[in-house]
Amino acid sequence: MAETALRPVRDDRAGVPGGLLADAGARAFAVPLADEDFIAEGGHPPHVHDFHQFLYVPVGRIVVSARGRDHELSASVALWIPAGLPHSARFDSESLIVVENFDADLFALPHSDAAALNVTGAQRRLLLARMRSTGAAENDPEVFAALRTEHPAALPLPRPTSRTAALVAQELARTPSDARTATEWAAELYTSSTSLRRAFRAETGMAFSEWRTRLRLNHSLGLLEQGQLVGAVAARVGFVSTNGYILAFRRYFGQTPGAFVKRHLDHSA
Repeated sequence: MAETALRPVRDDRAGVPGGLLADAGARAFAVPLADEDFIAEGGHPPHVHDFHQFLYVPVGRIVVSARGRDHELSASVALWIPAGLPHSARFDSESLIVVENFDADLFALPHSDAAALNVTGAQRRLLLARMRSTGAAENDPEVFAALRTEHPAALPLPRPTSRTAALVAQELARTPSDARTATEWAAELYTSSTSLRRAFRAETGMAFSEWRTRLRLNHSLGLLEQGQLVGAVAARVGFVSTNGYILAFRRYFGQTPGAFVKRHLDHSA
């Protein structure tokens, strides 16, 4: 983005008043230093859009607050904000914000609360390509579908960025049931377990064990909706016992897997 000229604008539709908008596309915002005092005092005050908004932060970080909950966005975690949802935002002075807006009359979101999405490599490439394009169409149904590929109930899961931790995360994403401990991963990758654990903590904000638990729980959502038995799902994603899976599921989602399935069936009906 260093090659892209920036010009001051006021874009109320994007919910970023007084920001800097990249000439390369109408969806990229860099928070200017001129607004630093305003941002330091809390960022954008509560406001509402009449359209659905998808926010992604390839550089820096922002925190969006909605209904008493804070959502921290980064290069690996984006956020859907449904139309009509009051929210506010705080962000770093050097953050770059990619915005996609969708007409609420044309597109439906399956949730009324803000929902985090763990950004895939394909989604990141799509968003950055549209940000640089001068002819990217708004309200593109293919783009909407591409940004809705993750389960709406999935837990936020920032990806580590250092080489070793990123490799471990990649392998676990392919095989969530992999039972290797941080110590065993470290031995195979010729690093120390302390370094690997520190990398996960520093780069994702959570311990290796919690990150892996969240990954497994996210992976289990689709399996449950396919109609697989709870015990089978627990084993398939790597939990040692069905009871352990149920306890973890309740802790993170506030309900049992059985209750989750029932709600899914009721919604489908």
